[in-house]
Amino acid sequence: MKKFIKFNIIAIALLASSAAFSQQLPQFTQYMYNTVSINPAYAGSRETLSIVGLHRSQWTGIDGGPTTQTLSVHSPLRNEKIGLGVSFIKDKLGFENFNYLYADFSYTIQTSETAKLAFGLKGGFTGYSIDQELRDLYPNDPAIYGIENRWKPNLGAGVYWHSNRWYVGLSTPRILNTNYNGEEDYEALEKVSYYLTGGIVVDLSENTKLKPAFLIKATNGAPLSYDLTANFLFYEKLWLGAGYRFNQNTAALGGLVDFQISKQLRIGYAYEHPLSDLRPYAGGTHEVLLMFEVFKSKRNKSPRYF
Repeated sequence: MKKFIKFNIIAIALLASSAAFSQQLPQFTQYMYNTVSINPAYAGSRETLSIVGLHRSQWTGIDGGPTTQTLSVHSPLRNEKIGLGVSFIKDKLGFENFNYLYADFSYTIQTSETAKLAFGLKGGFTGYSIDQELRDLYPNDPAIYGIENRWKPNLGAGVYWHSNRWYVGLSTPRILNTNYNGEEDYEALEKVSYYLTGGIVVDLSENTKLKPAFLIKATNGAPLSYDLTANFLFYEKLWLGAGYRFNQNTAALGGLVDFQISKQLRIGYAYEHPLSDLRPYAGGTHEVLLMFEVFKSKRNKSPRYF
C-alpha cells in the first residue's frame, strides 16, 4: 500500500491540471531504434529480419515507478516492397497495467535512386488491468470494481520516407480514443497521438559520423513533447551520444551508448535524468536494448543507420 500512496502523490502532482488520466504510449531514450512501435511504415525498412528487445525502468527512486518491456520483429518479404512486423509492449504504471499487441504492414515505393517512401498500417489490441492488490484494498470502489483484464482493438497508420543517410516519418499508432473503464468519474483513456520523426547521418571523417535525430509528439489534450538526440559513430562499431526531452511540464537529459558486437548483434544502454519538479523524488531512468538481425541474402547492400 505504501508504494501506491507514494507513487500516487507524485502522479497527482504531475497530472493535477488534467481532468482525467490518459494513457499514452511510452517514450524511449533510444526511440530511433524502436521506430516500428510507433510507425508501421518502418516495418521491413532495415532490409532484413530485425528483432529488437528493450527494457526501461523509469524514475527508479519511486516505488511503483513506470517499467516497460518491448519486443518487436519485422522483416521485408520476398517481394521487397512489402514489410510485415509484430510488436508487443508491456507497460506498468503504479497499479495500472497496459499491454499492446499489434501487427504491422508496409508497402514501399522507390522515389529516387537512393530514397524510398513507405506507407504503413497497424492493427491489434490494447489490454488494460489493475493490480489485484489494489482491487483487494478497495473491492467496492466503482472506479476500479470489475476491472480485471480488458482488451480493445485499435488501428494505426504512418508514412516513412528514407534513404541510407536520412529519414522522415509521420505516424499515429492509435487512431481510436478508447475508454477502458467506462466510468464517468475515472477514465483510463488511450488518446490519439501523432509522431513526427527524422534524422540524418553526416560524415565528420573517414571513421567518425554524426547522427542527429528528433521526435515530436502531439497528443490530444496534452502539451507537445520534444526529443532531441545527437550520436557519434566511431569505426562503424560504437555509438556515443546524448538526448534531451522536454515539454511545458517536464524535462530530462540522457546519455546513450551502443555497441555493434557483430553484424548480427547490437547492444545499447541509455540513462536519463529528470530536470523537472520530479527531480527531488525520483532517481534516474535506465534503458537496455538488444537488437538481433539475420542476414541470409545480399539484399542488405548498405549500412543501416536507422
